[in-house]
Amino acid sequence: MFQLDLKSRKSIYEQIVDNMKELIIAGMLRAEDKIPSVRELSKTLTVNPNTIQKAYRELEYQGYIYTVPGLGTFVASPAGLPVDEKRISLVKEQLRENIRELLYLGCSLDRIKTIIAELLEERSDWNDKGK
Repeated sequence: MFQLDLKSRKSIYEQIVDNMKELIIAGMLRAEDKIPSVRELSKTLTVNPNTIQKAYRELEYQGYIYTVPGLGTFVASPAGLPVDEKRISLVKEQLRENIRELLYLGCSLDRIKTIIAELLEERSDWNDKGK
């Protein structure tokens, strides 16, 4: 599924949250897919089950997963995710930094617009495949 970096400054639970979100956003885990139980993921990653439980609680709080008692934990539908303005601001700032870096590397604004258009087109293709 994914690996943890024990030398990272990020806590293990944060790495689990980030990795799960990455798998969901990339489409490797789709809406309604069942994810490993706390016990299963704990064994796979050799991490304390409490750490996995904390990560799952955070993912559930953020709206990425949901739990059905007796059945397991599943990936939530993207439409069910709340709009998180704070997170949107952070991503917007990351985009701003990436655009600055592209300008620094010598890309023209037209080239940057083309790159963004290509990326948006790719995302459109991803949505079409999911239908």
